[in-house]
Amino acid sequence: MQCFFLGFTIVITSIWPYLKNIDESADASFLGWVVAAYSLGQMVASPLFGLWSNHRPRREPLVCSIFINVSANIYYTYVYLPPSYNKIHMLLARTFVGIGAGNVAVVRSYVAGATSLKERTSAMANLSACQALGFILGPGLEHFVDDHGQLICAINYTPEERVDVAPEVEGDIDQIAVFTSNVLFFVILFMFAVFETISTPLSMDMFAWTRKEAVFYNGIILAAIGFESILVFLVVKVVSARVGDRPLLLGGLILIFAGFFILLPWGNQYPKIQWADIQNNTLPTIRLAPTPPSNTSLEPTGCPSEQTWCLFTPVIHLAQYITSDILIGVGYPTCNVMSYTLYSKILGPKPQGVYMGWLTASGSGARTLGPVFVSHVYTILGPRWTFSVICGIVLAAVVLLSAMYKRLIAFSVRHGRIDD
Repeated sequence: MQCFFLGFTIVITSIWPYLKNIDESADASFLGWVVAAYSLGQMVASPLFGLWSNHRPRREPLVCSIFINVSANIYYTYVYLPPSYNKIHMLLARTFVGIGAGNVAVVRSYVAGATSLKERTSAMANLSACQALGFILGPGLEHFVDDHGQLICAINYTPEERVDVAPEVEGDIDQIAVFTSNVLFFVILFMFAVFETISTPLSMDMFAWTRKEAVFYNGIILAAIGFESILVFLVVKVVSARVGDRPLLLGGLILIFAGFFILLPWGNQYPKIQWADIQNNTLPTIRLAPTPPSNTSLEPTGCPSEQTWCLFTPVIHLAQYITSDILIGVGYPTCNVMSYTLYSKILGPKPQGVYMGWLTASGSGARTLGPVFVSHVYTILGPRWTFSVICGIVLAAVVLLSAMYKRLIAFSVRHGRIDD
């Protein structure tokens, strides 16, 4: 988990400058498709790897996915070499990287199956902490335990000399709770996909940063969020034991809402407009980014005038941006670990490979649609519409969680085997 998310974070902030470097004709809309390609590949591969892990040793899908991921990253490194269609090569490379990343469902299903109900939140928090460390090892003795911590046999690790398998656990899974968890997880990942996709273009438009500055400063911000997330995971392990998983999930969603609400533009100060797109002095009330000397090769900075909203949308200040990063940096990891924990508890001691595959696919679908949505809406309508719609989506998720609150309980609690 740490290695995969380390690779993801290294790439995500530099995709936009790299894309423009290999193909100047690429626009922000195509950037959305490049970012989404990773999640599209992951969405397709996750259920397949999950199904594979339910019937075969987990090392098989893990080794296969790692090989795909490494090969795809090498491909991505050299997409600038072909004489043409470089941006298409980048799109394909990111798709294959995403396919390789489909193994997170296998990892999470193992953790869910190898922990008791009491251990689950702490184990998921540790897993997410390793994931967060990726933002800034070999197979061991695998085993399954039920919600009480008792060892049970696993279908995919039954020795050949034995023909008996683990008995079927009595009781059915609450499919409405499963569906609700998938919807909430979709929203959570959708929000973060929007956040990570928009950070570089938004900072370049609002703060007149160059591509190099945007990559550097946003890299620092992502690293800081990574450290912040680690602290959040440590706190979550303690707080969840006192207040439970559902209140933390609700609180995380509220923090995410606050983070995007703060990004709404306000005031009467407007962003600087790119000097390269202004032909004459017809916009006296608009601030222009400094015009470089004609004998230099400096890139234009500021908000492009072809994005017409730049002319009438107030600027988003750096303080707003940093505050939003802090709030989302607390809310997202809280929601992330609580959603996985709740989901695994709802499923109970039954094999979770396929179910975890569908949850990962749900998140990957969100990370596919999120970049496409934000790149088009932001380019055409600007940040005011973009963040207003996102705030509405988060509010809808809060309402859904509140309505389904009593159903999001552990399998064993639902069937009266353990007190809530």
